[in-house]
Amino acid sequence: MPEVLENQTVRQVARISVGGNTVRVVLSNAFGAKPLTIGAGSVGISGKDGDVDQATLKPLTWGGKSSVVVPPGAPILSDPVALPAEALSEISVSIFLPKKTALSSVHWDGVQTAYISGPGNFTNDATFKADSTLKSRLFLSDIWVDAAPESQAIVFFGDSITDGNCSTPDANNRWPDLVAKRLQETGRKIAVVNEAFSGNRVLTDGMGVNALARFDSDILSHPKVSSVVVMIGINDIGWPGENAITPDDKEPTAEDIITGYKQLIDRAHAHGIRIVGATLTPFADTFKGLPTEGYYTPEKEKIRVAVNEWIRAGGGFDGVIDFDKVMEDPAKPGYLRDDYDCGDNLHPNDAGYKAMADAVDLDVLLGSAK
Repeated sequence: MPEVLENQTVRQVARISVGGNTVRVVLSNAFGAKPLTIGAGSVGISGKDGDVDQATLKPLTWGGKSSVVVPPGAPILSDPVALPAEALSEISVSIFLPKKTALSSVHWDGVQTAYISGPGNFTNDATFKADSTLKSRLFLSDIWVDAAPESQAIVFFGDSITDGNCSTPDANNRWPDLVAKRLQETGRKIAVVNEAFSGNRVLTDGMGVNALARFDSDILSHPKVSSVVVMIGINDIGWPGENAITPDDKEPTAEDIITGYKQLIDRAHAHGIRIVGATLTPFADTFKGLPTEGYYTPEKEKIRVAVNEWIRAGGGFDGVIDFDKVMEDPAKPGYLRDDYDCGDNLHPNDAGYKAMADAVDLDVLLGSAK
């Protein structure tokens, strides 16, 4: 990833869940130390290889203006754009960065191609000639849709497994994507919001902000949230220790992680939000043979087992999705099934993500939401 872009256009694609006739785009300068200048922007229905359906291509405005400056630490919400979009449509968002712009507010594991131009503003071009591509999201935070008034939203809050690491890029095979498809097929007016990022931990910063710190901004900031699904904690267990990713970090106990869960539960309930816990999937021999193979040890497995026992039987969550049982090799307890393993003994492949999505009981996921 380049450190900066200047006088360049970035075009990114994201799939929405529910449909509507109007969209708004949220850009974020959350981690920027300086103001972010957006020289122009556009939105439309995505085509192939960075192209956009010309008939749907519309300019973005902010307070009626075609450019905007986003203060450090802030998001910016575009004006509404008339853009009829069916459920599960792929939306293309383009932004022009006229000034030297540090790539500070980035979702690095986007599993989706971002197209970067050579010099110039190409936001209004249906066909996009890319000088380079990335698999990260740059500044693009949300796409809002004017869904039906009775619609609700469910937030998936997690780490790389919910982020879709190892899934096929540009294929929308993250397990929340596949749950979104199931919801639409069953006629439920439920928007799926993926607020996961690779490397996230409950208690400690690292590859991003810890879950306790980002709960308000990543869950409570979304409109009409009725439920949140929490699948996070394996990095708290795996990162610390000799030959692991953060060898100087203190290894948490199962009780430490459970206390973090209780905080998330209390904060969700204080806002009238239902919260569902998902068990941590098997990770035996994760990164075996690599310098970070200390991510897994038998002692760490005991912590995972204890955490999962509390998720299942502790009574704190409003519902439970037992992904551990879905993904475990029945012949090798503690190991990810070979046919679901992308190759590192931790992350699922496309088949594994599909198995996870298929195992979700929508009634447990949503409670009384219809």
